[in-house]
Amino acid sequence: MSGLLVIRPGALTTVQDRGRPGYAHLGVPRSGALDTGAYALANRLLGNPPDAAVLETTLDGVALRAAAATTVAVTGAPCSVRVSGRPVAWGAPVRLSPGAELEVGRAESGLRSYVAVRGGLAVPPVLGSRSTDLLSGLGPPVLSAGTLLPVGAAGPDPVTGADVHGLPGAPSELLLPLRVGPRADWFTDASLAGLWRAVFRVSAMSNRIGLRTEAGSPLVRARAGELPSEGMVLGAVQVPPDGLPVVFLADHPVTGGYPVVGVVPPGPALDSAAQARPGVPVRFTRA
Repeated sequence: MSGLLVIRPGALTTVQDRGRPGYAHLGVPRSGALDTGAYALANRLLGNPPDAAVLETTLDGVALRAAAATTVAVTGAPCSVRVSGRPVAWGAPVRLSPGAELEVGRAESGLRSYVAVRGGLAVPPVLGSRSTDLLSGLGPPVLSAGTLLPVGAAGPDPVTGADVHGLPGAPSELLLPLRVGPRADWFTDASLAGLWRAVFRVSAMSNRIGLRTEAGSPLVRARAGELPSEGMVLGAVQVPPDGLPVVFLADHPVTGGYPVVGVVPPGPALDSAAQARPGVPVRFTRA
């Protein structure tokens, strides 16, 4: 039987694909892999369809045992990769024989690694996606020891090399382009002018729902009170009462009542946010 048995689940390992867009009107977040470039590369290395499901690990990796011969690849945060105790390549296809154990180690830089398997993970889809959504609880549960992850049939495309070293590494400083609005008028002109000079830090309270910031110069309100709840999008930068921006990531809520000072467009900057560890400086630039 084809599959991967979870030996060590790691701090937080979830199944992710390209997510389930199009359901915000039903209160369902998009979800999906946070580092979209690393996710796409992992599947490209193995000749998988671009929407194949993979594992997304957080900081300390995962250990798996192959129930049958298969091929895997690890991308994202650089880390040690071993097969039955023997070092193998990161960022390249690796063959597993039946019973072989794959050990994906602690991230050496960055935060999240991606483990793809030839054929993709064949957990049951929910609303067209196999992604785990931490906010709504949709999709497969967070990995636990003893879980057997089913693997799909390999497609016709070959296993190949890829441009792994063309991907950006973990950021030493997170630069986030910001399109101002729609609620920038809720903040003083001085705060908005200072936003481009402010240096925040990634908070340890960050997760797949949002990248929280700390330190820096809090934004000051020009208006009192609160907004009625309104729609939120991926990359929205919401400002809670403490004035420290929160960047919404893949598992973000679809509505919120704090003013949104601007939006970080989808793309490389949000991929970098997925790899930013606590303490990394954060600056906003004009998009």
